[in-house]
Amino acid sequence: MIAKLKGLTDSIYEESAIIDVGGVGYLVFASSRTLSTLKRGEAVSLLIETVVREDSISLFGFSDAYEKEWFLTLTKVQGVGAKVALSILSALNPMQLAAAVCSQDKSLFLRASGVGPKLAARLITELKGKVVTPQNAEVRLSDISDGEQAENMKINMAENGVLEDVISALVNLGYQRAEAYQAASKAYASNQSAKLSELIRSALKEFTKKDM
Repeated sequence: MIAKLKGLTDSIYEESAIIDVGGVGYLVFASSRTLSTLKRGEAVSLLIETVVREDSISLFGFSDAYEKEWFLTLTKVQGVGAKVALSILSALNPMQLAAAVCSQDKSLFLRASGVGPKLAARLITELKGKVVTPQNAEVRLSDISDGEQAENMKINMAENGVLEDVISALVNLGYQRAEAYQAASKAYASNQSAKLSELIRSALKEFTKKDM
């Protein structure tokens, strides 16, 4: 199995690219995110997932391990093949995917070509509790949220379990999961060392601010 390709970018297409490795051209399918990092004639190194079927052997390339792990996770969902997984990764970056799963917001998945309401609902259900996060990754909340208040806030997604506990507590109090996710994220970003009870209180204050 091919796990990695290192060579020169020969050609770039809408959904794939040809990577020249020692004079041999490999057709590699990739998301628009990965394809945007390629430049014709320049050196490239891609992580590869080889998919073998009865009638074909296909190579799928990724610019980083985070995207590849999401690809593997998505393709485990019933009805999501390799091409649909790439479509999702083209519409949502890994952090946005994590946000979509945590907030249980199926509308985000509808941005991807080939994903309808039923599949979006299935993705939300089957991916719950399976958020892929890079080890020790620290990212801006602005990467996963469009809200101006989220700009420059930081959250360690490796602590996703704590965040989920806060969200669950808010949902049990009657709040919608999407709004619970936003409030919990802001509370955690402002004080990552706080205890669970303190985070819940801080998140509840976010709702109070909205009502004022």
